[in-house]
Amino acid sequence: MSILTRPRPVRTRGTHHWLRPMVARNPAQEHRVSTPLELLFDLCFAVAVSQAGSQLRHSLGAGHVGQGLIGYATVFFSIWWAWVNFTWFASTYDTDDALYRLSTLVQIAGVLVLAAGVPRAFTLHDFSTVVAGYAIMRCGLVAQWLRAAHSYPSGRRTALRYAAGVSCCWGGWAVLLLASPPGCRLALWPLMAAAELAVPLWARRAGVSPWHPQHIAERFGLFTLIVLGESVLASTTAVQVAVDAPHPPLSLYCIAAGGLLTLFSMWWLYFAKPAHGFLRSNKVGFVWGYGHLFVYAGAAAVGAGLGVGVDRVKGASQLSEIAANLAFCVPVALFLLMVWVLHLRPHATGVAGNAVFPLAAAVIPFFALTGFAVLATGVLMALLVGAAVVVSFTPSDPDRPD
Repeated sequence: MSILTRPRPVRTRGTHHWLRPMVARNPAQEHRVSTPLELLFDLCFAVAVSQAGSQLRHSLGAGHVGQGLIGYATVFFSIWWAWVNFTWFASTYDTDDALYRLSTLVQIAGVLVLAAGVPRAFTLHDFSTVVAGYAIMRCGLVAQWLRAAHSYPSGRRTALRYAAGVSCCWGGWAVLLLASPPGCRLALWPLMAAAELAVPLWARRAGVSPWHPQHIAERFGLFTLIVLGESVLASTTAVQVAVDAPHPPLSLYCIAAGGLLTLFSMWWLYFAKPAHGFLRSNKVGFVWGYGHLFVYAGAAAVGAGLGVGVDRVKGASQLSEIAANLAFCVPVALFLLMVWVLHLRPHATGVAGNAVFPLAAAVIPFFALTGFAVLATGVLMALLVGAAVVVSFTPSDPDRPD
C-alpha cells in the first residue's frame, strides 16, 4: 500500500483548543517541517547519545573492549528505538495541542532518566535506571497511540496494535530485568530487541497509518547531525590538546586533521542526495529506517574512537596503537557502508558509482595497521566526497542543474 493514501477527515464537535482531534495528517502535505517540540525532543536525546559515546570511550581506553562494545550496543539500541518510535508516530499524528505536548514531555523526561542510567549500565551492568527511563517513555507513547485509536477510526486497529505491542515489550523488559538471572539477561536481550522491531511490522499490517516522506527524511537527517556532534566534540578536543601541548607529537596533528576531514566528509556524503524521493512505501521505509541504527551507532562511535586516539597519544589509554586505530576506522567504515546502502546506492549510476563506496568501506579498517590511520581515513573520505560529486552530476541524473 502506498503511504500517499490521503486519510479521510474526521468531524468532531465541542473540541477545545487544548484538546483537538488526533487525525492522521496528509502525507502529501507541503512544507511539513519539524516542529519546535520535535527539536526539543531531539536535543534531549543528544544527552543520551553523548553519555553512550563517552562511556564507550572510557571503556575502550581502559582496555575493557568487550564490556564497552556490549554496553554500547544495548544502550544505544534503547536510545535509538525510543527516538524512532516517537518520530514515526509524530509523522502520522501531530495535533500539537496541550495534551499532545504533555505526553511528549513525559517521553522527554523518560529519556533523561535513561541517560542518567547509562554510566551504571556500562560500569556495573545495572540497567534498572535505563529500564525505568524506558518505561516512562513508553507510558507517554502508549497514551498517544490510545488517543489516536479513539480519535481516528480509520487507523484504530493499527494504533491499538501499536499500544498493545509496545506495552507487551515493556513488560518483557521488566520481567527480563527482575526475574532473569544476571547471566541470562544478555543472552535474552536479542530476543527482546527482535520483539521490539517486530511491533511496527505487525501493527502496520492492520490498516492505514500514513507517514510523510519529506518529514521523515528531515527528522532522520536532524538526528544524524546530533550523533555527528560527538565527532565534532572529539575533533575539537584533539585540536585543543594539540594547541595546548608544549611539544605536541606529529601524530596528534594528524588525528586532529584526519578527524576534521572525516567529520566533514561524513556530513557531505549523508546529505549528498535527498532520500524522500524513494521513500514511497512501508517496506522501503522500514528498511531505510531500521538501517539507520547502524548509521547512528557508527557516527557516534567515530567520536569515541577519536577520543581514544587522543587519549593514547597523551598516554591515558591502555590500548595498543592498532586497537586504538580500529576504534576509529571500524565505525567510519560501518557509517560509510550504510550511508551507501541507504542513501547513495539508489542514486548511483554505472558500475563505478556502485562499487567505489563499499570498496572504500572494506579498505578503511586496514588503515589501522598504519601509523597515520586517522589521517589516511580522512583523506580517503574526502576523495569519496569528490567521487560523490562526480556521480551526482552524471547526465542521467534528473537532479542535475542546468
